[in-house]
Amino acid sequence: MEQVLQMRRRLAAPAESGLLSEFRRTRSRTLSLVETLERDDFVVQTAEYMSPPKWHLGHVSWLFEVVMSRADPSYRFYSEEFSAYLNSYYNQFGEPHRKDRRGVISRPTLDQILEYYAETNRRVEPFLDECGDAAGLFEMAMHHECQHQELMVYDLQHLLADQYRPARRGERSIVQHGAKPDMVPVGGGLYDIGYGGSGFCYDIEQPVHRVYMDDYRMGRYPVTNGEYMRFMEEGGYGDFRHWLADGWKKVRENGWNSPMYWEMVDGTWYTRDFGGLRPVDPAEPVVHVSFYEADAYARWAGMRLPTEAEWERAACWDPAARTMRTFPWGNDAPDSSRCNLLESWMWGGTPVGSYPGGASPCGCEQMIGDVWEWTASEFVGYPGFVSKFQEYNDKWFTCQKVLRGGSFGTPAASVRGSYRNFFRLDERWMFAGFRLAD
Repeated sequence: MEQVLQMRRRLAAPAESGLLSEFRRTRSRTLSLVETLERDDFVVQTAEYMSPPKWHLGHVSWLFEVVMSRADPSYRFYSEEFSAYLNSYYNQFGEPHRKDRRGVISRPTLDQILEYYAETNRRVEPFLDECGDAAGLFEMAMHHECQHQELMVYDLQHLLADQYRPARRGERSIVQHGAKPDMVPVGGGLYDIGYGGSGFCYDIEQPVHRVYMDDYRMGRYPVTNGEYMRFMEEGGYGDFRHWLADGWKKVRENGWNSPMYWEMVDGTWYTRDFGGLRPVDPAEPVVHVSFYEADAYARWAGMRLPTEAEWERAACWDPAARTMRTFPWGNDAPDSSRCNLLESWMWGGTPVGSYPGGASPCGCEQMIGDVWEWTASEFVGYPGFVSKFQEYNDKWFTCQKVLRGGSFGTPAASVRGSYRNFFRLDERWMFAGFRLAD
């Protein structure tokens, strides 16, 4: 769309401030995800857990208004009507608009939302020159927009799932693996978990705290489509013995018999993703599975899902430095370039074994930038947790499981070994897979 392209050109102007440069890059990246959409695409909501692209553009702008109101108590919001529609779940700003009805609202129009997006840019930039103590809040708002960039990709996949035109991928070598999972031994002991660096992180990644782990084994790779097919072929979705009670109820209520977006065509499993309708690649990490499905597979395999502490230790512990490291593991490691939303979001996970030399220090591969990985851990605050932004993260400390590692849709700015994502146990529309532990 021409309006989107014009905004991106304005955002390309050079900036002296590092914070301003990051702001412009973030806002431009968001627009890049929607610049090829048709006008009708912006307003459609395909499920109660999805949001129209128009709403995402407005909401991320509205949160910058929230931050500006914190930085300047005299700040006046652009529109009370816009705020009522774009408020996601912040009760401090009034009754949030119902998520399942975001797609039935025709006003504000798309043109009005795009103008609001541009006007927010104009309002934010002067703040960034002299934001002082509020700099952390503006940085948080940028990372919040990064989260919505990935959410938009999920929503666009759902929106366009029945309309994709097949796209060709380059030829890729498929690494064959045996029937038994390849497990890596990981030493237990006392480890400091959480973010201890000097850059940005969310409050839920802190404070650093010490945990004890017994020795365990971790899957070298995420579970693949081919491995998951064996679970399906052996009746995994039809045997209650593998499932938690709530999970078995979801299977029966929703008729689950495969990951989301899979369908059987002439005896072959196909998936609908950003490559079009294509046969499922058995070497790719399985994706679009819920916690219930990941847990059922682990039980069927006689194993379990790792805790998030086990996951972080396997991904980040550097025995030479005796400390946790952040991603990427090295600038020359092939895996370090995976997490780039603009280059890779239209495809999917990479066949396991594609990044020799890109393993974590303990030998696990593809722990970043392919699929989010379910863990067995409940999403709660770390010991000593202190909220840094009211109603942002801590209100979700119930009935959620933690995922780690990032996906091919996660912006590079969000890549940290300590990053904690969280979803309900039955959700599977995100780029979520898993690996095993025992």
